[in-house]
Amino acid sequence: MYREEICKRIEPADVESMEQAGRHWLSMGKPLFSLGSLEDAVIRIAGIKGTADYHLDKKGLIIMCADNGVVEEGVTQTGQEVTAIVADNFTKGMTSVCLMSEVAGVDLYPVDIGMAVDVPSVTRADRKVAWGTRNFAKEPAMTGDQVWKAIHTGIRMVSELKEQGYEILATGEMGIGNTTTSSAVACVLLGERVEDLTGKGAGLDSKGLQNKIAVIKAAIRKHRPDPGNAVDVLAKVGGLDLAGLAGVFLGGAIYRIPVVIDGLISSVAALCAVRIAEQARDYMLPSHVSNEPGGQVILKALGFSPFLTCGMFLGEGSGAVALMPLLDMALKVYREMATFEEAAIEKYEILH
Repeated sequence: MYREEICKRIEPADVESMEQAGRHWLSMGKPLFSLGSLEDAVIRIAGIKGTADYHLDKKGLIIMCADNGVVEEGVTQTGQEVTAIVADNFTKGMTSVCLMSEVAGVDLYPVDIGMAVDVPSVTRADRKVAWGTRNFAKEPAMTGDQVWKAIHTGIRMVSELKEQGYEILATGEMGIGNTTTSSAVACVLLGERVEDLTGKGAGLDSKGLQNKIAVIKAAIRKHRPDPGNAVDVLAKVGGLDLAGLAGVFLGGAIYRIPVVIDGLISSVAALCAVRIAEQARDYMLPSHVSNEPGGQVILKALGFSPFLTCGMFLGEGSGAVALMPLLDMALKVYREMATFEEAAIEKYEILH
């Protein structure tokens, strides 16, 4: 399944269901539009699901785990071995997002799509594309076939979880060096300066940041990725986690299940998905805006405003998971609040 077939399988969000959900909000015995963008989220999800009557009881987080050869260039504070350690800890409930997910009622699904080593608790041969990418400072990070294989893995994960009854999915990642790949991909796709979209990631100092910027610039000059071809950009300066997450967003659109964007890395993956199939955007929800320099720029390019502005840059899917309780609360009001008539309250009028 390549670009043409993916595009054919994605239908626009259902306008009639969104209009029905909008009318339902207007009937409730509360000030009109008073839950702001949360009302919009409920309406958009109605369009995604093709019905104004839905639940979000079963929630999943797909965490794509992969290593990046470019860490050889000193673009990170920690070593590649951390990816495997944290990936294993996802299965033990020992990471930040594990603890947040317990509160939010979200089930975790870490995927070894490209870690440098196998981790028995996570690795599955049918999901692993490679043992890390190549160092894009020296050669393209991946082949085009590897990118498509990773995309298909993401699509397949959505299919499997929908069959298990999941009603909404969140995106997360773990991979040392993936703010470097994300910044590189975003700069090419958006035509922005590397300096403007590149941050310190997980703890670089100012000297380290300058090296990171120089490495990205040199790689873009060397490989000349095509800004009009997201797969080419991913292959030359991207990562397997990015490609896998792009697949998750495309899978959400194919199987009509809302997918929540996390921070910088997930946002770049969402941008790649939209460049592959524009209508995939209808099936995405933002969560927060990353504190990384490119966070706001990439969300704006996607046409989204964040629900949360917490200054977070943890990754792992933490921002996407943090949105889930807010969606639960909004849906509770939407489904159960009395109408103006039931509450014997004079109906508010829309004033122009």
